[in-house]
Amino acid sequence: MKVEEKLKLILALSGLTQEGLARRLGVTFAALNRWINKKAVPRPKALEKIDAFYLELSGQKLIPGNVLEAKKSLLFQKQKARKNVIKSILENPDIRDEFFLALTYNSNRIEGSTLSEGETAAILFHNVALPDKSLVEQLEAKNHKAALEYLFDCMEAKKPVNEEIILKLHAILMNAIRQDAGNYRNHPVRIAGANVPTANYLKVPFLMKNLAIDIKKRARDVVSHIAEIHAAFEQIHPFSDGNGRVGRLLMHAMLLRVNLPPAVIREQKRRFYLAYLNKAQMKNDFSLLEDFICDAVMDGYKIVERK
Repeated sequence: MKVEEKLKLILALSGLTQEGLARRLGVTFAALNRWINKKAVPRPKALEKIDAFYLELSGQKLIPGNVLEAKKSLLFQKQKARKNVIKSILENPDIRDEFFLALTYNSNRIEGSTLSEGETAAILFHNVALPDKSLVEQLEAKNHKAALEYLFDCMEAKKPVNEEIILKLHAILMNAIRQDAGNYRNHPVRIAGANVPTANYLKVPFLMKNLAIDIKKRARDVVSHIAEIHAAFEQIHPFSDGNGRVGRLLMHAMLLRVNLPPAVIREQKRRFYLAYLNKAQMKNDFSLLEDFICDAVMDGYKIVERK
């Protein structure tokens, strides 16, 4: 593994800024930045510190090609260290509201919303009406927050992630936007910008029943299981609209069910997210999507840990 890859991995696992990592390694910010950008190579003693810090973080040696497993290992260490993630979210209004904003803003932006983060916050927390923005976009923001509230309540009550919850999430998301809110589609659809074939609408109820059974399964590799379910759900594309948002809400539910925080998928990473999802669906290669989900969950931990 190249040194810049090691350093990027450590930054992702530790949650430190580059300045924080530079202090931890006892070097200047400029030196660390040169290493990350492949403009210089650390001396042997600095390399020893880098490997030692990673070992301290994860309990594992840095093995070439084992980056994904290292990320999963750290996630599960954090999972064991914090007894009740959903309680940490719901009992701390600042953490809860940061999730409401981060998840709503980014998920809607991925689907084409033009609302800024500030505008989204004004709608969610101050009930502001924006005359220069479409009513649908403002309803989408409010509805997404309401869907998250419902989802958090369900996960706190330890309700199973099933078809009832999936349909209810869609009903909340599309409330006052679509007449078919809370119902599976009854017509063919295509995924815009992708060559992924979607399910025949006549098979959607059957496929969703099977998917709900798969969701309930307890998997040894939680990240792999979630990646497979997410790819399958988006390929079924069970609704006329809102599939991406419901799919990500379903991902959050599955994470919370196993005491991991919601995955914060940033709209700036939309291109990578969609590319990795496409690769999982078309080539049955989930490695990049799993790696992406690990990073998104680590972003969720940053909110929980107020970093």
